[in-house]
Amino acid sequence: MVSRAHCQSRKKPQRTLKLVDVVLEVRDARIPLATHHPQVSEWIGNKARVLVINRLDMITPQIKATWKDWFKQQKEVPYFTNAQKGQGVAKVSKATQEAGSAVNKRRGERGMLPRPIRAVVIGFPNVGKSALINRLVGKKVVESAARPGVTRQLRWVRISKELELLDAPGVIPLKLEDQEAALKLAICDDIGQASYDNQLIAAGFVDILIYLQAVANNLLLESPLKARYGLDTNDDTGEAYLHSLAQHRYQGDVERTARQLLTDYRKGYLGHIPLELP
Repeated sequence: MVSRAHCQSRKKPQRTLKLVDVVLEVRDARIPLATHHPQVSEWIGNKARVLVINRLDMITPQIKATWKDWFKQQKEVPYFTNAQKGQGVAKVSKATQEAGSAVNKRRGERGMLPRPIRAVVIGFPNVGKSALINRLVGKKVVESAARPGVTRQLRWVRISKELELLDAPGVIPLKLEDQEAALKLAICDDIGQASYDNQLIAAGFVDILIYLQAVANNLLLESPLKARYGLDTNDDTGEAYLHSLAQHRYQGDVERTARQLLTDYRKGYLGHIPLELP
């Protein structure tokens, strides 16, 4: 479903992580499990980590509360943000300073002066890393773009006397073994310069939606596709719905239908729809 050739990253984030005291791992609130790479813990080692769940504006308060409880059970504290608007960013900054305080405690014990805590933001392409960095710094230091992978060189930016941030976010390479996660990353446009089939991805999106409405309709909007397009899924598969919608709205053009469906979801026109629930 997702092309391997386009997904593989040349280097893993370890090189960047050697330079820092604290790692801010950013995930997408619509898919907080798919945007967690299984090797992150191994890469980070014993460094402090702050878990940031971005795109808070794309989920409902009820979904947020559900995830917060789930992470608490995993003994993790998630910081929910909308980095574009700056929501929740002050708490992330404070948590980062607190997470790095052990570094200066150790320095003090060795008779060394304190120094600013060094942090880096890591995550899959397009989960909002650059927007978060710009909000933490308080000005635009990193180019935020809809297309992933725009950040290039490494430099440190002073946030406060206590905190420095690497302005180049670490991009997590896609884990190729997990095609279900790859599908969700593609639907949310978090997959980087991958080559994928829009029709397969759009059909997969409808299949996930049908499944979630069957198992957790109390947490989702009722019939978001019918509300938007005037056509419900009924007993369709995702692929069958895509073809029905193409006939219903787009003169039978299935490719155009697939692109429209994905664009509408990514822009929030279908409402607050998560693709994963705890």
